[in-house]
Amino acid sequence: MKVANNTVVSFHYQLQEVDGDYTEDSRGGDPMLYLHGYRGVLPGLEEAMLGRSAGDEFSVTLEAMDAYGLRDENGIKRVPVKHLLEPKNPRVGDIVLVNTRDRKVRATVVKMGRFNVDVDTNHPLAGKSLQFDVEVIDVREATMEEISHRHAHGPGGHQH
Repeated sequence: MKVANNTVVSFHYQLQEVDGDYTEDSRGGDPMLYLHGYRGVLPGLEEAMLGRSAGDEFSVTLEAMDAYGLRDENGIKRVPVKHLLEPKNPRVGDIVLVNTRDRKVRATVVKMGRFNVDVDTNHPLAGKSLQFDVEVIDVREATMEEISHRHAHGPGGHQH
């Protein structure tokens, strides 16, 4: 079976920042799982998966726009420490959860003060080109429940 809309894809990947240090590898655990056609992975990666089959291995380089987008310099905000939900007692470089008027937002601490904290709401990989080395493990038809929920179920996907 080939990757197409309404198929569930399981895959392993190694992610490297082009011209950078960051590396992530999924091979230490369960494969990633996503429902194709529902933006469950980065848009450029989903596009590169189209038409692939179990056993396929490939590499794809995503420019920032096809990965986590460009950095928004207005993404650095000063917020009261009391708006930080987790973790308690963060340090510079920590990822925190910030309670805003509209929603909860993940951000990176860039400066700590006694009453306020400066956070960067950009994804840590925003503005970066990324290379993925991918191994497709399995491709199957999605269940009606997965399609109605708009995501894959099971190990590596969403649990209910």
